Formats: sequence, structure tokens, C-alpha cells
Amino acid sequence: MPRRRALLAAAFTLSAAAAGAEPLAEPLLLPQLPPGGRLRLLGGLRLDATGIGFGGFSGMALAPDLTLTVISDTGHWLTARLLLAGDRPIGLGDIRTGPLRETSGQPVPGTRAGDAEALTRTSDGTWLVAFERLHRIRAYRAIDGAAMLVPNPPGLEQAPGNQGLEALAMLADGRLLAITEGLAVPDGPGLMRAWIGRPGPWHDIAYRPEPGFRPVDAAGLPDGGALVLERYFSLLGGFEGRLVLLSPAALAAPILAGEEILRLAAPLPTDNYEAVAVTRWQDRTLVALLSDDNQSVLQRSLLLLFELTG
Repeated sequence: MPRRRALLAAAFTLSAAAAGAEPLAEPLLLPQLPPGGRLRLLGGLRLDATGIGFGGFSGMALAPDLTLTVISDTGHWLTARLLLAGDRPIGLGDIRTGPLRETSGQPVPGTRAGDAEALTRTSDGTWLVAFERLHRIRAYRAIDGAAMLVPNPPGLEQAPGNQGLEALAMLADGRLLAITEGLAVPDGPGLMRAWIGRPGPWHDIAYRPEPGFRPVDAAGLPDGGALVLERYFSLLGGFEGRLVLLSPAALAAPILAGEEILRLAAPLPTDNYEAVAVTRWQDRTLVALLSDDNQSVLQRSLLLLFELTG
């Protein structure tokens, strides 16, 4: 088995080099998920945050041409082409990075102002970025351009400093879904404040995570539903996560609760997964997950790619 893994790793390295991959991401050797689930694991990458210049990846979008756009809680962005051999990820190409900017065009200053946590794109191509600590949403015509002001959901300013708007998703009908990580609903045990609608006419709703878990990202689905990524952490057990499917009917309820379709636990590589993205590619629905290394040598920046079936 070790020899087979070594041969596979060498083959992936050669494929990546032939495809023009930059040496900043390497394929992961991953287990097969049990059959019968809604997700088929296609593969994964370990990103070299040191070589890229930053980690802390916290929000992500994946375009139909497999362009990745990623934001970091350090106040930076990254774009790259996701390179596949068949349908298996083998590397990243055409990597570009830069700072997120204020409305003045200047880079966002410091960790407090630059704590970007969620990313989505509107139908006209505008990027929306949600920030924590200084709770706000900003719009960008281009990810490397100056920010534009966006009305916050009502009550967002009450969120704890590091538990604000971590999930922001564009739905198929043009509405936005926004979920806080830790702003509890008054007199609603276990419920997190959330909103649906558009900047300006936001409508209050709530999200029910699994006890002990926190919602950390979301992505819209082609059928009008959404995926929500939840995270759990304990000092003894480390990180765990789960991916929850919200049907279009579930999104019509005042309290959102969905179906778990993936548990991010062994034998999958576990880490601080904070970003989820969805795209249509070759008549298939791809789902990508990305982990935040917290700028720590003890953690990794991992990208997992799945196909959503059914």
C-alpha cells in the first residue's frame, strides 16, 4: 500500500506539472466515501499558504470555468484555476493575490477591519464580502477594486465581535441568504439569527444548527436550495464539520433546518473547514470545501472537491 500511494503521488505530480500547475498546491490521497450518499468525493488539494503569502481562507466561490475566488480573514483575496485530471483535482494555475480594499481604494487596514469571512457573487457579477469584528457587507465590481457600501441586515451590529456574518449565499431566485455564526435569537434556544432577501428589504429568519455546531458558510444550489457548512471544535476532539442541505421548501420556513449530507470527520482529513462553494460543470454539480489554517503551523489549508448526486 505505501508503494502504491507513492506511485499515485508521483503520477499526480507529473500530471500537475504537465497541466501547468504552480507548485503551491499538491493533491491529497483520500479515502472513498461509503456508497449511497449524496456526495461523491473527487479528490482534494493541500494549499501551501506560506508560498501563497497568507492563509486564513474563509470564503470561496467556484465558477463554471473552474476559476476559484477565495477571501482570507487577513484581508486578502486569491484567484486561481482549479486544474483537474479527468475529474480529480491535481493543482492550481494562474494564481493571483492582492488586498481587499476600502471604499477609498486603499487596502483594508489591520486584522480588525480585514476579517473577511464570506463571499458570494450576484447575477451581474458583483462580489459581496461579509466582514466580522467591524460587522459589514461590502460590494466589489472587481475583487481587486474599491469597495462599495451595502446596507447591513438589521441587528447585525449586535453580533459578538468574532461571531458575525460567516455565511452569505446567492440563491437561484436572486435572493441572498445570510446567517450569523453566534448571534443568538432571543428566547430561541439554539437558534442563530439569519436573514433572507436583498440588501435593504431583508427579512428576519433563524437557523437551527446541530447542538455544539456553528454555521460558518453557505452556498446556493441550482435547484433553488442551499448548502450550509457547520463547524464544531473542542480542545480534546479538535475540529469536526457537517454539510447541511436546505431544500427550496426548507428555505421558505421561518426557522431553517436541513438534512445532513456529509460529516467532516475521520476517515476524511479533519481541519477548520470554513468555506463552501457550488458550481455547474459539464452538467454536473460540483461542491468544494476549503479549510482555514488560522495562520497556524499546526493546521492546513485543505480543498476537497465533491460531486452532488441525485
